[in-house]
Amino acid sequence: MTVRTAVTAGRSMSLTDNDIIVDGVRLAYRDRGDGPPVVFLHGTPSYSYEWRDVVPHVEAAGYRTLTYDLLGYGASERPLDRDTSVTAQAALLVELLDELDLARVNLVAHDIGGAIGQRLAIDWPERVHRLLLIDTVSYDSWPSATWRQIIRDNLDDHAAMSAAEFERMLTRQLQMTVSDANRMRGEVLEAYLDPHRSPLGRASFFDHQVRHYDSAHTESLTARLGDLDLPVRILWGGRDQWQPVSYAERLTADIPGAELVVLPEAGHFVMEDDAAAVTREVLDFLAA
Repeated sequence: MTVRTAVTAGRSMSLTDNDIIVDGVRLAYRDRGDGPPVVFLHGTPSYSYEWRDVVPHVEAAGYRTLTYDLLGYGASERPLDRDTSVTAQAALLVELLDELDLARVNLVAHDIGGAIGQRLAIDWPERVHRLLLIDTVSYDSWPSATWRQIIRDNLDDHAAMSAAEFERMLTRQLQMTVSDANRMRGEVLEAYLDPHRSPLGRASFFDHQVRHYDSAHTESLTARLGDLDLPVRILWGGRDQWQPVSYAERLTADIPGAELVVLPEAGHFVMEDDAAAVTREVLDFLAA
């Protein structure tokens, strides 16, 4: 049975506005509009906030949009005893789609959301109509060099980090996601930091996100990418410091019929560098 609850006080700057219980855990989500369904999957270190300048335009164009915070992210529950790897998140997404009676959807998937999208399209091909991958992790592309250092230095003793040390570390990482660091300052930076500004938020960041930065989840898909039989577009920031364009080119070669679009002036968070271009690509792909 689907259980929906009203928005609770203290919700972060998430794009979400409702909660739903799926497989015993609470997910913060937003389900709006009519027409063909489009599911937006965010990346890390992020949450549904990253889609704030894209999703409303897709809704206005006549689509039903589903946006949610992954388990352990944003305003969703942060359980102590659940696997929040991309493989587990894909299985949970299937259950979310079942709860919302969505048999087949279009996926727009960024970063680790792209790994979830790849897994869903390969293991549950009947559930995915089209797949748009944006600066996705793939193969052995992750974690990036700076994240590997953070894993070595902080993962096992992150509780020893002060709030100020944590915030400086995460700010440095977030400012690498855009081609112009000025785009990751002020209100925008505050929004990305917001879910992690409590002891629980900082612990959850390491336990639910960083601990699962593991390329085994995408390397296990490499030999199966050629089995994908659906329209696939790959959208990439030409200045991505975490996921080089060479991985986009490799994916394009390995996925039958995939097409590649590069935004030369954008970084890893392309929706922060050029939300209008991302929106155009999403709408063009959906209408193709």
